[in-house]
Amino acid sequence: GPQGPQPAMDRPKREVILDLSKYVNERIRVKFTGGREVTGILKGYDQLLNLVLDEVQEEVQGAPQMPAPEVHVRSLGLTVLRGPTVTILSPVDGSEEIANPFMAQEG
Repeated sequence: GPQGPQPAMDRPKREVILDLSKYVNERIRVKFTGGREVTGILKGYDQLLNLVLDEVQEEVQGAPQMPAPEVHVRSLGLTVLRGPTVTILSPVDGSEEIANPFMAQEG
C-alpha cells in the first residue's frame, strides 16, 4: 500500500475569498451565529477566518426594555475568534447601519 501521506493534488485548492490584509491593525466589527457582537483591532487571521483581535469589546444586551434594551460594553482584551462562527465582518470606520430595504414598509 501507499506509504506516508499522499500529495493533495486531486483535491481542489481552497481559494481565499476574503482578503483581510487591508484590515490588519484596523478596528473591525464581528458578528457571530447566536447574535454576539464584538469590535476589536485585527492582529491576525487564517484561511478559515479564525481571527486574532486586540482591545476587544463585546456589546452585551441587557433585559429588553421599552423603548430600547440596555446595552453594556464588556472588555475582553486579546481574543481568538473561531472562524466557523463568524457571520458578519465589517470595518468600524467608514461603515454605518442602514435600514433594511427588504423589510415591509410600515404605514
